[in-house]
Amino acid sequence: MIPRNEPHKPVTIIQMSLLTLLRVAVGWHFLYEGIAKIFTPGWTSQGFLSVSKWLFAPVFRWIADTPNVLSIVDFINVWGLILVGLGLIAGLLTRVSAIFAIVLLSLYYIANPPFIGMDYGVVTEGNYLVVDKNLVELVALIVIALFPTGTFLGLDRLIQFLRTKRSEMTGQKQVKEKITPVPEIHETPPSMGRRELLTSLASMPVFGIFVILVLKKLGWESYEEKHLEQQQADAVSSATIKTFNFSSLENLKGQVPHTKIKNLELSRIILGGNLITGFVHARDLIYVSKLVKAYHHKTKIFETFMLAEKCGINAFLTNPMLSGVINEYWRRGIGNIKFIPNTTAEDIIEGAKKSIDYGASACYVHGAKADSLAREGNIEPIARAVDLIRQNGIPAGIGAHDLYTIKKCVESGIEPDFWLKTLHNIDYWSARPEGAKEGLGDHDNLWCSEPEATIEFMRKLPQPWIAFKVLAAGAIAPEVGFKYAFDGGADFLCVGMYDFQIVDDVNIALNVLGSELNRKRPWYA
Repeated sequence: MIPRNEPHKPVTIIQMSLLTLLRVAVGWHFLYEGIAKIFTPGWTSQGFLSVSKWLFAPVFRWIADTPNVLSIVDFINVWGLILVGLGLIAGLLTRVSAIFAIVLLSLYYIANPPFIGMDYGVVTEGNYLVVDKNLVELVALIVIALFPTGTFLGLDRLIQFLRTKRSEMTGQKQVKEKITPVPEIHETPPSMGRRELLTSLASMPVFGIFVILVLKKLGWESYEEKHLEQQQADAVSSATIKTFNFSSLENLKGQVPHTKIKNLELSRIILGGNLITGFVHARDLIYVSKLVKAYHHKTKIFETFMLAEKCGINAFLTNPMLSGVINEYWRRGIGNIKFIPNTTAEDIIEGAKKSIDYGASACYVHGAKADSLAREGNIEPIARAVDLIRQNGIPAGIGAHDLYTIKKCVESGIEPDFWLKTLHNIDYWSARPEGAKEGLGDHDNLWCSEPEATIEFMRKLPQPWIAFKVLAAGAIAPEVGFKYAFDGGADFLCVGMYDFQIVDDVNIALNVLGSELNRKRPWYA
């Protein structure tokens, strides 16, 4: 409480008023964070805790992986935010509220600090280096804890007044009893003036404003969701009018099963790299490659890898141009996804060496290059590349779009550790098998012009088969493409997926693998 005889009263009042405003603003933020989490379906701190990488990281990750403990932590987090927010806005138990808020923010900061090399983990709305919004708010709360703004404007002022009056009345009573015994007196409860009461309750209207705005926001979101779902936007017609929903990890039915090629453990579904590198088969849509590259910035790539790993997908098959991103993903300790690059280069031997140096878990001769060499009748470089890859202790494969390439390699006695061959049906509307030349479509819409012949020939080969282009670059539904490829004899499927497709695709793959397959080729992995 500000003394009445303070010589710098105007300055002190201004300072205390600004500190009170700071307290209310921080309280508002805490309260809304808690309320928003309640109204966010399926909210959990699991994702935030699972990427912790500094002090107590094992503890945070253990919490994320232990459902019962995680539910308790989520409950404490949500209601801690709400109670802190209420206390700070009302100026009730201000110091206790501030200290509890400091503890919460300290845990947030420790779990994912914005240090060099540790700045990945959660999506942020800005760029930070050591100092982030959690640390700034934490410092502000230290100031709030040290200055009694609740006794300046807040319910703490009312509590202090009542305690002071009660203490004064108790002291007067004791003095009277010492002077002369008196009969029992029923004391009148202390009362406070209107000005003192209004000062104590000065911050309470903030709650009214908060409730009105929250209800307005919830009402607008409800209205918006209703009308978007019904596609009833006034004077607007666009694909973006439809509500965009995709499955999260909560919808995951299980993880992709694993098996082995040689000593390399691989998931039955492997993440393909064309979407991430921007080599998109967009047919006539010439802007799509740029759009996909813009979407897949480094953080988005890391998020995609993380989500894939949580779904059981443990390998990424791609061009070696992404080796830098992969190595950074490993170096930061974000995940351990395996890297299966190809030999993309004018000289496939040099390409193989580079892929091996980049940390390949397996490597394969690039399909387009192998097709070109086979058509030229020059199979020898393919054999040398396979031998070089094996000499470095990792599985060696041969890729191909054209069945002719596989046949020529087999005729030449080359036995790779695995094959990488396209497989998809040709029932989709944009397929043009009649325009195929030497097994390759003359338009960017056909990658396996002889699917039945491919299935029949691959039945004879005892090496594991990774089928790719199983969805014909987005022309075939996963339910159809996955079943066709597994029925056709593929041991693994390489599938390009956006992050928002991964959970759905994994669930589809699990359904297909769990169903009765019309498969004639044995599993070779």
